[in-house]
Amino acid sequence: MSNWPDLDRFLQTDPCDAGCGTAMELLHVYADLAAADPAAAQRRYPEVAAHLRACGPCEQDLGGLLAAIRPDVTKP
Repeated sequence: MSNWPDLDRFLQTDPCDAGCGTAMELLHVYADLAAADPAAAQRRYPEVAAHLRACGPCEQDLGGLLAAIRPDVTKP
């Protein structure tokens, strides 16, 4: 593909990816669950998990929420 890994990652989006809109609507719920059990959050919201793997800005938002919920947890 290209020499830009982020572009390649974007172009190979998982078909289950919820997209930014849905991910943002559910992110606070996902973060609460991920702070306690990251695997459970991924199982309960696989479409959000797929999106977070593909979207750096949304993944950063999750990191911020997790830092606010539990400062010792930065990423699921």
